[in-house]
Amino acid sequence: MESARLPSGRIDLDKPRYDQSTYMGRAKHFFTVTDPRNILRSAKELEESKQLLIKYRRGEEPKGTSDEQVWWAKKTYESAYHPDTGETMFILGRMSAQVPMNMTITGCMMTFYRTTPAVLFWQWINQSFNAVVNYTNRSGDSLLTNKELSIAYALATSGAITVALGLNYATRGAPPLIGRFVPFAAVAAANCVNIPFMRQREIFHGIPITDKDGNRIGESKAAARKAIASVVFSRIGMAAPGMFLPPFIMNHLDSKPFMKRLPWLASPIQVLLVGFCLVFATPLCCAIFPQQSSIAVSHLEPELQAKIREKYGDSLDAVFFNKGL
Repeated sequence: MESARLPSGRIDLDKPRYDQSTYMGRAKHFFTVTDPRNILRSAKELEESKQLLIKYRRGEEPKGTSDEQVWWAKKTYESAYHPDTGETMFILGRMSAQVPMNMTITGCMMTFYRTTPAVLFWQWINQSFNAVVNYTNRSGDSLLTNKELSIAYALATSGAITVALGLNYATRGAPPLIGRFVPFAAVAAANCVNIPFMRQREIFHGIPITDKDGNRIGESKAAARKAIASVVFSRIGMAAPGMFLPPFIMNHLDSKPFMKRLPWLASPIQVLLVGFCLVFATPLCCAIFPQQSSIAVSHLEPELQAKIREKYGDSLDAVFFNKGL
């Protein structure tokens, strides 16, 4: 299953450990990327991992260094340092913080959904966290301005709040179970607004496309639309299990005597249920689409199709692009 090897047999530090052409390989990769234990690494461990990788690239690693030690260092380093800038990322914006942060925020959104102040507060917290994640994981050469980031944040927050309050109003008098799904609808709506706006430059100007050997061909808006749609689908998929299954369980538990005696248990139980779902849903949904995705040449803009036919003839059926996260 491992594919990141150089012809010499040494580890290729520029590639993921597992074969990214298969779903299982991508899933294993994202289980390491989103591992919550990574946020517990100390500054000393992070620096030691960084130095080991630097020495390994030079062939100067300490004698007796095992492959597993190198893999551990690579996993630890990539969990905390930005891939483009090499700078340490803000801890709450790291992928390893996704599960503990989302389980807490989502659990509270699903517990405190009945009153307007609670809806306003938790939807604001959720979109603030999303903004932190998007900013922390932005491309190192991203041209997105602070103004554009602020507008995306405002649109996503207002969209989520509008949907949540509107559905709360529409479902008044409905069975309690129906009301429990309102937060999921709000989160899904916010993703449909936030992600496209955060990547608006790609929609208007396109993203780089390459042939199978990595040779750059040009920029495609059609590829950008496919990339963004894939990310939106994955993000909604990540949220779905944790926001769809717990309502049924909590609706069942609400009728139990112990919940009536100890109503404060609702929030921690909800958070734990959501967390259990997210531990699996986050990496499994990140892995649905390959990071290096493809699009048929026939689906590209006419000018790109003409350029490809001129250079490659009929030998190129598809081109490739990085879909983002």
